[in-house]
Amino acid sequence: MIQVVDGCFAYPKGPQILDHVCFELGEGRIMTILGQNGIGKTTLIKCLTGIYKWTDGYTMIDGKRIHNIREISGLGYVPQAHPLSFSYTVRQIILMGRTRFVKTFSVPSAKDKEAVEQAMEETGIQDLADRCCNQLSGGQLQMALIARALVGNPKIMILDEPESHLDFKNQYLVLQMIEKLAREKQISCIINTHFPEHALMISDQTLMLGKGRYRFGDTDEIIKEENIAEFFHIKAKIVEVEEASRKHRAFVVLDTI
Repeated sequence: MIQVVDGCFAYPKGPQILDHVCFELGEGRIMTILGQNGIGKTTLIKCLTGIYKWTDGYTMIDGKRIHNIREISGLGYVPQAHPLSFSYTVRQIILMGRTRFVKTFSVPSAKDKEAVEQAMEETGIQDLADRCCNQLSGGQLQMALIARALVGNPKIMILDEPESHLDFKNQYLVLQMIEKLAREKQISCIINTHFPEHALMISDQTLMLGKGRYRFGDTDEIIKEENIAEFFHIKAKIVEVEEASRKHRAFVVLDTI
């Protein structure tokens, strides 16, 4: 579905931030990006979404090399849920996700409005439709932003720290929603996160970024105690907990290194 080949990025006259990064993600799969602050996670997201151009390397979608973000018709982007200054309603915010379907000088069609109602239903926020977005909780706003991306019928959804600024319960609800979209709608999801335990919970593959290096592979193979020590300088223990005939992997921080 989506592939990055030898992706490199450096700011003008600055050091190399991303150095020949390679990965691929299939349909309906979830990938997490992990790394310390300032290591290049958000930069990678911006290169993937076309905000930045790779200084070397390229992105491919369905085997086609992408030169311009306008070529990506099935990409949904979910930013962090920062408070909004404008008093748009939830319905209006979600409708913005249909922009590429509305012709210049046209107004949203009945089909566009129907898609908005469906996106709200799928994310469970129908009762918030007429609420102003600047009156929502962090968790409610994050679900509205996911619905805005979803209404564009994406094949790929990129989420920048979707669980940041949320309490424990809302973090879990957002993660559940991401997993539901991937498994039921076969959307490929790429998540930038600070939480290895969240990656263990829902992701199939993980890209772990370090200074001038990275590791990519199946999450169970990448999120290991030795990799956490190398990339985060944290001594951790990963344990298995069995509940309802399902094994869960838990992440416990023991000490810094």
